[in-house]
Amino acid sequence: MTPARPATSRSVVVALACVGLLAAITTIAQRYGFSGLDLDRAAVTSWLGGDGLYAYRAAGSHLGTALPPAAALLVAPAAILPLAVAGWSLALAGVAALALALVVLAGPIARRYGRRPWPVVLAACALALTAEPVRAALGLGTLDLVAFGLITADIVALRRSAWARSRARWWPRFSDASPRPWPRRVWTDGGWAGVGVGLATALTVSPVFFIAYLAVTKQWRATLTAVATAATTAVAAALITRHETAAWFGEVLLRIDRSGPVDAPTNQSLAGVFARLYESATTPILLWLSFSLLLVAVGLIRARSAHADGDEIAAFTLVGLTAAIAGPVTDTHELVWMLPAVLVLVDAAARRRASARRSLPGRPRRPGAGLAAAAVAVYLLTVLAPMGSLADPISRNSYALALILLVNALPWRAGAAPAVPIDRWESRRASRRAMTIPPPREPLVRGS
Repeated sequence: MTPARPATSRSVVVALACVGLLAAITTIAQRYGFSGLDLDRAAVTSWLGGDGLYAYRAAGSHLGTALPPAAALLVAPAAILPLAVAGWSLALAGVAALALALVVLAGPIARRYGRRPWPVVLAACALALTAEPVRAALGLGTLDLVAFGLITADIVALRRSAWARSRARWWPRFSDASPRPWPRRVWTDGGWAGVGVGLATALTVSPVFFIAYLAVTKQWRATLTAVATAATTAVAAALITRHETAAWFGEVLLRIDRSGPVDAPTNQSLAGVFARLYESATTPILLWLSFSLLLVAVGLIRARSAHADGDEIAAFTLVGLTAAIAGPVTDTHELVWMLPAVLVLVDAAARRRASARRSLPGRPRRPGAGLAAAAVAVYLLTVLAPMGSLADPISRNSYALALILLVNALPWRAGAAPAVPIDRWESRRASRRAMTIPPPREPLVRGS
């Protein structure tokens, strides 16, 4: 009877989670109405009818689609499906990608503190569904959660690749004595690192920042894989949609307002902040480019430092936050990387608290309280989304200000998620050399 109780309780929890998920998606769908997917479906329908994909304009809003050609091909089957069916299918795919990403991001944190991973991941998923970036991505019917899952998969690949290289250094006989089939070797050794970033770049433009990050950190194999994947996907889409691909790279990609008005309240990029401050429909280009390049430099430098200290999750989070603040138009559904920032802040606060317990007395009474408060503030900001309800400049630009602060101040955790090879034998030898005290030298005595 005893072994059956955990299985029964787990089944009840899974059933309740599914019911809650369906209720959440239903509520979100009623609020947003899959309006973004509806616009993309209408543009694809017009394109299949003989008109240009990017020539379509909605009757009331005069908005058009900004999907890259590869993403338009992915959304094309939704044109023949009812909006509710297509929206629910994309929402379930986004929830699955979000859940797998949180398994990668929150699972190791739970195991580090002796907790079972699945309750922590389930709680993280429930909290993530209340955040505005996730609500908007599911309710509008965008591909941002799918791209988030693809990029997170590359974190797993990079960590596996680092582990394989470390194992080859300190246990070379094991690597040579157990030949494995090529697909299994590529999977276990992380040889597919860069595929997720490349596919995400082909579906949405902003993940190109992750390719730049891979190049800055000299992860050349993953960089070339990402570039080759993005280029192959773009070429395959060009063979099918030749005119739309030419229009995308020749005209649509160069417009900073291709995703919507720059001065829209939902645009929380630096360009949107300047447009609202100057009360203009566009943004001052030179001013925006100057500050954006500065933020990009700061974000990539801090991401490279996090990578060197062994925290690839914080590094990727910094790159995602940098891409959000530096892009021309960043809607709320593109701010998904604020959720890993909350996890990094919570883990950093817990690590500081645990370190203070093991250290000497005389430390602050509440170590890590500032980081924990920052995590709560960022999470509440993602839930409340005050930029549309209040008129003061700080509230209207609250997400943008949070992005700037996180890019400049997000901590990283040394050795938490390394993507660099570690020579364990060499580190052990170094520690032993440090612990060994050489004998004192005898004084030189001259002959009498």
